[in-house]
Amino acid sequence: MTTVNQKIVLAEMPQGAVGPEHFSLEVEDLGPLEEGQVRIAVDYISIDAFIRTTLRDGSFHQSVGVGGTIGALGAGHVIDTGSEQFHVGDAVKGPVGAQTVATVPAQYLETVDESLAPLSAHLGALGLTTGLTAWVGVRDIGRPQPGETFVVSAAAGAVGSIAGQIARMDGARVIGIAGGPAKAAHLVDELGFDAAIDYKNDDVAARLRELAPDGVNVYFDNVGGELLDVVLDQMAERGRIVICGAISQYERTGDVRGPSLYLRLAERQCRMEGFAVFHFPESYAPATAELAGWLADGSIVMTEQVVTGIERFPEALETMFTGGNVGKLLVHIERQDEG
Repeated sequence: MTTVNQKIVLAEMPQGAVGPEHFSLEVEDLGPLEEGQVRIAVDYISIDAFIRTTLRDGSFHQSVGVGGTIGALGAGHVIDTGSEQFHVGDAVKGPVGAQTVATVPAQYLETVDESLAPLSAHLGALGLTTGLTAWVGVRDIGRPQPGETFVVSAAAGAVGSIAGQIARMDGARVIGIAGGPAKAAHLVDELGFDAAIDYKNDDVAARLRELAPDGVNVYFDNVGGELLDVVLDQMAERGRIVICGAISQYERTGDVRGPSLYLRLAERQCRMEGFAVFHFPESYAPATAELAGWLADGSIVMTEQVVTGIERFPEALETMFTGGNVGKLLVHIERQDEG
């Protein structure tokens, strides 16, 4: 039986770019399990942009204080239980934190059906912060129609890649914006996007005018900042802008730069709407069922980038914010019995 837990804690509150120096690895003995708690051997930890927003006071998501365990979603298997709802060996997912063994109240967990997809996919294509977020943003907010032009930023990332593929299956013409020629090629060659714009090397505004001469009907925004203004200027009449995230602003939350061209919304009768996936619980079941079907028959592709070892969590988080990942970024906790 596992007797210790390794966890990543906040050593210093970051004021700008987040780096390994802001975290430390601590080892603690596991205490007795209380009634209603479930103990999980964590297999995968999801690296999500929201984690950065928790590393400051007054976060929309629950803030982490110095010395606190970094919050993160993850999946693993039950090794001890104080709840009749779960049994030893059950696969589960939930807010396990950046640690190797999580002790979590039962009500925060849900059982994972590993017959639908491998465990890691329940944090990616079937995950709340990835596949479900993309599904809700496309289907409940953006609602692209056949023949419309759908543009997505951070398109090679976890949410953007799924959002673009859903829009493609809904009949839209999909343009992805990503950084670097390799990512641009990935969008077109592997994910089936109609076109890609490399913001590191292309003039994004000029390429958008070339690729979408009649304007953008739906923009799924994961980046914010200057890029949002560029696309605002290219919106078609009655266009829809979906504000899913703003990764360009998460390290400067005290000085967020909003759009200066917001008057385009009035001029072109456009709508800009933000969302958080947990406001749409009624969409979880249909989204999961549809995503699982697409994943099983190959209609969607979810690239996974996996680093192994809890000690590499800070490195993985830094990778996300420097644009070094393609698809879903995960930390895998390797067990001794896995060799």
